[in-house]
Amino acid sequence: MPDFAQWSLDAIREKGGSLSWLEEHRFEWSKTTAYALEQILNGKTIILITDEKRKWFENYILSSLNGVLLERPMIPVISIDNIYTYYNSVGSGEMIDIIDDMISLSFKGDYFFWYIGKGDDKRSDIAKRKDESYFWIFDEDFNNAFTLKSYDTDLDIKLLQLYKLFDASLNAAMFGEVDASS
Repeated sequence: MPDFAQWSLDAIREKGGSLSWLEEHRFEWSKTTAYALEQILNGKTIILITDEKRKWFENYILSSLNGVLLERPMIPVISIDNIYTYYNSVGSGEMIDIIDDMISLSFKGDYFFWYIGKGDDKRSDIAKRKDESYFWIFDEDFNNAFTLKSYDTDLDIKLLQLYKLFDASLNAAMFGEVDASS
């Protein structure tokens, strides 16, 4: 069984020119994504957070990850906005602590944040507090993050390509085609 880094490289190359931009970032991709896949396989819930400009992508992920036609077990995923409707109005660190405590109690610690968006957006603050969080972050280097540029004219296309690769990676990990342990 191939390790995740090799599997990712093969999957990227299989797609040809459309994913060629990702080949040079494959180590960053495979390190961060393998850890997220391991958490999913261990039964953790994904709490998805995006900045406001990527709300469309959040909706896409939420509707696609457990799509009707998929032939895999359902993945527990929820938006932070469904957990706390007023998340956009959270401003203080104390309020983030309260929300984090509520989430920790509700999910018994079996969750991780997946943040997609600009690194300086306040919606990223709760995810940045947790070492287990998974990031597709823009314009910032951060631990356990796959970094993109917000000013990239092909950003939306790249996000969709990354999601397709993530979904294929999840299938491969779930069905034992790849070793995703980090």
